[in-house]
Amino acid sequence: MVAVAGLTAVLTTVAMIGALDLRNALEAPAELRRTISQYGLGANAWIFEVAVSLLAAGSLVIAAVLVRRGVTRWFSTGAVALSLWSLGLALVVAFPKQDWSLPSTSASGGIHRAASLLAFVSLPIAMIALARPWLRDSTWGGHARWTLGFGVLSVLAFSPLLYAVLVHASGGAAWWRVFPIGYVERILVFTEVIAVLVAGLWALGAANRPKLGAWQRGETSRRTSATSTT
Repeated sequence: MVAVAGLTAVLTTVAMIGALDLRNALEAPAELRRTISQYGLGANAWIFEVAVSLLAAGSLVIAAVLVRRGVTRWFSTGAVALSLWSLGLALVVAFPKQDWSLPSTSASGGIHRAASLLAFVSLPIAMIALARPWLRDSTWGGHARWTLGFGVLSVLAFSPLLYAVLVHASGGAAWWRVFPIGYVERILVFTEVIAVLVAGLWALGAANRPKLGAWQRGETSRRTSATSTT
């Protein structure tokens, strides 16, 4: 039930933000060139805040189930990175993005950008770290490979933003003008949310099986290391 609650929270986020994007696609397509966080400054701010809060909470619940069922541990790289993803999302809600219609910049906008970066970077690390020990496992290998695949896709989806920042740092165009930032961000967010759902399905599967002991995690990790060495 807890795993289902986590998945439901993430799916609700998809439905809420998707509804806002669908309305804009039909009524004002140019608005989709802006980042998703722009919703946090308008009349629909509450929808954005609730949706992102649900994504943060649902992700943390999924991490908790994976830990509880022995797939990972709280102080592992995967669980810590997934927790940082949730923390980044929570800070995105708590500190709205910079409203560029105002004459001065705000501390909130700076924290918002840093929190977004924390979330976007942490999620791929979490997925890859969660998957790696289980890739050759007879029970969880399938879940692990799907999780790893979407972790790698998240890295690829993030690369245009990294390229834009490097262009800006080298004296080129402002990073938000290198690509239509809203479109690129939506591809990245879509990929990372699907990755969370894949991890959620893993948590759901783990919840229906006996809890794994530390010796089983260690044995799986040793098998993976031995296979990689060979």
